[in-house]
Parts: sequence; C-alpha cells; structure tokens
Amino acid sequence: MEEYLRKKTLLIGDVGSGKTRFLVEFLKFLIENSYSDEVTIIDIAPSRIHGVGGSIREYTGHVLRVRYLRLERVWAPRLMGKTKEEVLGYAEENRINIEPLIDTYLSNPTKILLVNDLTIYLHAGDVTRIIDLMNVAETFMATAYEGEKLKDDKNSGITDRERRLLNILKEKVDIIKRF
Repeated sequence: MEEYLRKKTLLIGDVGSGKTRFLVEFLKFLIENSYSDEVTIIDIAPSRIHGVGGSIREYTGHVLRVRYLRLERVWAPRLMGKTKEEVLGYAEENRINIEPLIDTYLSNPTKILLVNDLTIYLHAGDVTRIIDLMNVAETFMATAYEGEKLKDDKNSGITDRERRLLNILKEKVDIIKRF
C-alpha cells in the first residue's frame, strides 16, 4: 500500500468489482501507519440499492478515526430515475449537494484525500473542481465507475459525460488501478 502514498490514483471498474473494498484497505493502512490526522474522506457513493453502491461507512467503522465528509442522501440517478428528466434532476441535485463538501476540503485540506464514487459528481459537476482536489492533496485516491452494468441512463447523456470526464482525469493521475 505504501506505493500509493504521494501519488494520484484512480480505482476504476464496474459495480461490485472491489473498488470500495480496496479504498477501505488503503484507509486501514493509513490508520495503522499513523496518518489518521492527515486523512479526509469525501464519500459521495449512494447507499446500497439493488446491490449497487454503498458508503465507506457501510464497510468499516474506521471512518470515525479520520475527517469524514458525507451527505445524508446521495441519489443513484441511473437506478432511481425513470425518465431522462428524473435522471438529470437527480444528477443536478447531487452536484448541488456535493459542492459544499468540495469547498470544505479545499478551504481546509489534509495531505491525504480519499473520494468514494467520484463519478457521481461527474454526472453534472465541473471536472476542474476534481482536478483542484487532486492538485491540493499530496495523496489522492478515488473510486470511479467504468463499466457496462449501469449504461442505461434513460438517454440523459450522463453516462457519456461521466466517461468523457473520467478520461480527462485519467490523464492527470499517476496510477490507474482497474478492477
């Protein structure tokens, strides 16, 4: 796990591939090696729905030992939206609600930033805000969906947008770990 320190890393894969489990293992490594005070988690994964998603808090209680930024509710636009308009509405509501978490980190950064389900923000958010997060953190690790299981976005375009913006981020990182 030491190889991920002072690096920018994207954990990429389809739903259920182990991205969040790996992020949790890295978190445990950080805590065991006395980095707790230097870690912030921005957890924007929706709660588990139809076996998809899940916050880090659902995997481990270790979140209590670091700065943990989490919304009370995060929508899963492709799973919850029944129409194009609903999908876009959920994506926009997520963006609005996630912005203050980004602002909180940027105004008071730690050396290490972990982001769970980065692609939820990319549905409607500004990729330059994520690049700002990456640039401020000395160590950055984020999970990002890339796969086929959630491709039905009700013709909203969020899947293509997510893929396009994720490709921009791939160019900015040191490590891409595929699951």
